[in-house]
Amino acid sequence: MTIQLNTDKNLTIHQEYEDKIQTQITDALSRFSDLITRLEVHLSDENGSKDGLEDKRCLIEAKITGKEPIAVTNLGNNYDLAIAGALTKLKSKLETVAGKMKAH
Repeated sequence: MTIQLNTDKNLTIHQEYEDKIQTQITDALSRFSDLITRLEVHLSDENGSKDGLEDKRCLIEAKITGKEPIAVTNLGNNYDLAIAGALTKLKSKLETVAGKMKAH
């Protein structure tokens, strides 16, 4: 499973934080690693340099073997919360896809 991390112009990620995000994603989605070929993670700040609640956005697009890609989005007060919420949504969708694939 390849993980590609993308950010907008308002965010610079240091290597330690990128490693933390990669580990968080890998741990959360490890049971789906045979299903997912590639993950694209997009982090952005919805209102730029201004402060605001729920303005950090995480979009995760999962490319799945033999299926259409799945994309989920989540907003949070910080990037960790946005990523955690998006991973929860993605796991739910992957459960559905995996269940349908086993049924056929």
